[in-house]
Amino acid sequence: MEESRKLYRSRNRRMVAGVCGGLADYFDIDPTVIRLLFLILAVFGGSGLVVYLVMWIVVPDASKA
Repeated sequence: MEESRKLYRSRNRRMVAGVCGGLADYFDIDPTVIRLLFLILAVFGGSGLVVYLVMWIVVPDASKA
């Protein structure tokens, strides 16, 4: 049976809140790619900052899981 993956904010790939590191762990990619995507979204439209803040609030921390 396939083990279900869960999204958590990273504790060891953290720069601000661990959102990008957690997404990178979940999708198994480099966290820099996720950070660049958030930066591009923030510069072109401003939605990157809003999405990051919402994920900071909604996604649980890995240490509390």
